[in-house]
Amino acid sequence: MALEIAFLSYPDLTQLDLTGPFEFLSKLEGVHCTTVWKERGPVRSDSGLILHAELRLAEMPKPDVLCIPGGPGQMPLMEDPEVLSWIAEAGASARYVTSVCVGSLLLGAAGLLEGYRATCHWASLPFLSAYGALASEERVVKDRNRITGGGVTAGIDFGIALAAELSSVSVAQEIQLALEYDPAPPFDCGHPRVAPEATVNRVRQRFAARLERRAEQAARYRNSAR
Repeated sequence: MALEIAFLSYPDLTQLDLTGPFEFLSKLEGVHCTTVWKERGPVRSDSGLILHAELRLAEMPKPDVLCIPGGPGQMPLMEDPEVLSWIAEAGASARYVTSVCVGSLLLGAAGLLEGYRATCHWASLPFLSAYGALASEERVVKDRNRITGGGVTAGIDFGIALAAELSSVSVAQEIQLALEYDPAPPFDCGHPRVAPEATVNRVRQRFAARLERRAEQAARYRNSAR
């Protein structure tokens, strides 16, 4: 029987959070990757790319690996009992509980990161502590059976790391080579620690409304947990 990896595929997700790791993990032998949502059918990402949810949530109650991608659509799900209940129940029995970008905030809201080291997109990293997580700036963080990736493109690194966990380092390296993952970005500004301050400020401003809402959600969760 194939090892089942379930990716939550919801409206306004960031498609690379899902498709990056999906591409790498789907190359593993004995692994089946699938997308799940409330209903089967098309799901539009935040960039407009149409993905397809293969299964309903109820049809995949106990995946071997749970993966939650991020994106602006994560915010309404923080207050969605159906989705949070599915994440909590699926995560309780999963061999690995994982996320990319702000998908870790959904893991936190479902009660799955209490006492675990975790990461997410740099702009939302300060909110993780509200959910009991120990926030880390690492690009990929593994703590016991929790594996979380940073923002968007970090999902590729996350996918390679998880492939090594599920198979072996040598197999993960073969997949990396076959897919020619040999990053050499034209600009060294992929994180605030290296980007020009003016660039960081402009990007923060672009995210301002999102960050304000996430801050409010984190505060509500923190207060409700007291």
